[in-house]
Amino acid sequence: MSVIRGRLQEQDLELSCDVVIVGSGAGGSVLAAGLAERGLDVIVLEEGPYATRDDFSQVEGEAYPMLYQDRFARATADAAIAVLQGRSVGGGTTVNWTTCFRTPQRVQDFWGERFGLDLDLDPHFEAVEQRLGVAEWPEELANANNRTLLDGCRALGWEAKALRRNVRGCVNSGYCGLGCPYDAKQGMLITTLQDLLDRGGSIISDCRALSIEHSGGRASVVHGRVNDGGPRVTVRADKVVVAGGAINSPALLLASDINPNGQVGRHSFLHPVVALPARYPHDIEGWSGAPQSIGSHQHIDRGEQVGFFMEVPPLQPMLASAGLMGFGAMQRDFMKGLKRVSTLLSLMADGFHESAPGGTVSLRADGRPKLDYPISEGLVEAFRAAHVAMARVHLAAGATEAVTLHPQPLTVRSESDLAALKSAPYGALKHSIFTAHQMGGCRMTHDPSSRVVGTDHRVEGFENLYVVDGSVLPTSLGVNPSETIYALAHRAVEPVAG
Repeated sequence: MSVIRGRLQEQDLELSCDVVIVGSGAGGSVLAAGLAERGLDVIVLEEGPYATRDDFSQVEGEAYPMLYQDRFARATADAAIAVLQGRSVGGGTTVNWTTCFRTPQRVQDFWGERFGLDLDLDPHFEAVEQRLGVAEWPEELANANNRTLLDGCRALGWEAKALRRNVRGCVNSGYCGLGCPYDAKQGMLITTLQDLLDRGGSIISDCRALSIEHSGGRASVVHGRVNDGGPRVTVRADKVVVAGGAINSPALLLASDINPNGQVGRHSFLHPVVALPARYPHDIEGWSGAPQSIGSHQHIDRGEQVGFFMEVPPLQPMLASAGLMGFGAMQRDFMKGLKRVSTLLSLMADGFHESAPGGTVSLRADGRPKLDYPISEGLVEAFRAAHVAMARVHLAAGATEAVTLHPQPLTVRSESDLAALKSAPYGALKHSIFTAHQMGGCRMTHDPSSRVVGTDHRVEGFENLYVVDGSVLPTSLGVNPSETIYALAHRAVEPVAG
């Protein structure tokens, strides 16, 4: 079969297949390809558009509304955390910055002790790494923006190293977050989804899944609609897989009155992110060159306190102006000097401490997902510690000054200024907070009294309904989540195929 562009349809669609998968991101696409390889007839539904290299203009004003949830304006219910989440065929893998990590062993050990999970992911990591060209990005190719993290950490005696990326023939442009016009990024769009199409599967784009029809512990039909009130889409299937991500998947289950153990939408986790830009005496040009090619896990294990890891974002002008520095004259002055700005990120590893219990996905009155994510005292402490750490890295790397993202920014020009960071206000709406990593909400655990899915990804109480995406993770990861989700989906092929 082929790609059916929902926005071009004028009549209602009624289809049937062996397996229907809602969502075409890291989980749904890997699973779809594997099931199609087994000879199953697979249809994938995707809320976003079918956009390819010819559509990736590298213009921010065009890419963000086309390729991101809520036109790049998704946020938590209190607007304290900006949520960057993909929305196109390929999901987040079309717009992510290509960073790939295996699930850390310490995280897998924690899952084993706390949730009884022994997933044996190594063979699945190896399989997806080979398919997606995952390899370490050469340190010598790190741009000046990433070198600030590398040089600053090394000057301080802290751990930092080159990261692995899923690319082949990368031209080092730096615009990964806008879709890759070179087809160098080995996202799902050109890899596993193409595998699906080559094996006779189908993708329906521009189609939002509204509900799952079910009875007696069996799911039978997915009801959807082409976006903006277009034709209805009805897909009947022997098996139904939810793979819309850690916000949309819980929302779809709730909209379908599916909530085993009352746990759907609970235990939702982010990597809440704080950033610290700094000015340097030399050109940085952070919009150019591979983003996020250096990382540091120096502070991931902080004992009883929430850990964090440091990475580097790209600095395209619209992203920088919208996310980093205020309004009016403050923003204007910041943008004038963007050429010499480097920015560090600190991502909080939530879910491992009672002091940071995560958030909850529920439904708004119009049926859209709502994410409540209280900023706990554990996160407040970690935000403060992260700012101090990032400031020290900047200073060690030669920055003339670092400037916080508070409404009234604090400026750090020397070690003596760090005390001001330790007494600054931190928390919801007190400074900028972002996230590009969403996890949990359909927790996987061996405990039948508290699980949404078991280790076979089957929803508790159902024979043929599965969740295969980042929502099954029982905590956050402390690393970028894409490869973990790829591996989980590769592992899920066997139990879903039966």
